[in-house]
Amino acid sequence: MTCRRYASAGRSGSARPTSTPIWPLGTRRPADAPRVASTASRPFVAFLSDYGHADEFVGVCKGVIASIAPDAHVVDLVHDLPPHSVAAGGLALVRAVQYLPEGALVIAVVDPGVGTDRRLVAVECEGGTFFGPDNGLLAPAVAMLGGARRVVELTDDRWHLPAPGPTFAGRDVLAPALAHHATGVAFEDLGRVVDPAGLTPGLVGLPRLVPGGAVEAEVWWIDRFGNCQLNLGPDELEELGGEPGGRVEVRAGDVVRAARWVHTYADAHSSELVLVVDSYGLCSLAYDRRSAAAELGLRTGAAVTLVPPGASVEPTG
Repeated sequence: MTCRRYASAGRSGSARPTSTPIWPLGTRRPADAPRVASTASRPFVAFLSDYGHADEFVGVCKGVIASIAPDAHVVDLVHDLPPHSVAAGGLALVRAVQYLPEGALVIAVVDPGVGTDRRLVAVECEGGTFFGPDNGLLAPAVAMLGGARRVVELTDDRWHLPAPGPTFAGRDVLAPALAHHATGVAFEDLGRVVDPAGLTPGLVGLPRLVPGGAVEAEVWWIDRFGNCQLNLGPDELEELGGEPGGRVEVRAGDVVRAARWVHTYADAHSSELVLVVDSYGLCSLAYDRRSAAAELGLRTGAAVTLVPPGASVEPTG
């Protein structure tokens, strides 16, 4: 673990282009990492979006896929992402992609620029093919699979639906193009071949060193239990003097708490804030059977300062 993983200036929420996503932080997925083998003859389709479930958007896109590729098996990854949050979508996709079967087709739609001149693309990688907007959403997952082999802009309207308006690209372009590819349309026939180097990079915030030996991290993800995943790996925290079983001071705005580094949530005492290495290898703030996000007043993107023992940092407020 080297200091290049820290931002030397600016807020932890500042973003940087990256072609190398998190495994668990800032490293490429190892070549020998476990990968689910595909044993099914049916095309496997994974669907991620910020469409939610209040409207018909998800069902309509799945209906389009089923109409064109009735043998496809469509699995919903998540549809309740924060609206328009490309960063949240990219992180959810990179968390999930390592557990999809070989040859998976992925449709990902978080597209605040829908109807503009931003590109819709298909990206072929080792182990899977992604369909989505070229706005950075796909970049972390593409890099997780070793980078793009080929990219096409989805310009061939033979594989689209007639569009009454330009605001539902998931239904009119992405879903039908993916479905036609699943039924045998060649990748290069989906549209105009483009240079993979021209893809929009993802944006990943780095933890920032604070004078005195602390680190300012960013909340990357809050799960439905209120656990707050940080953009910080355990090795980084150990480098600053933190250690399993020990305590660190946690500062979140005006809230200051002591957190104990434990192995699992059940190790927490009643009302005790703990630091856990989560299932993706990153540090998470948690309570046992309570919401850390609610207790600390945190949201996705919020800054959290961790002060290990021995650090000398000015108090907040």
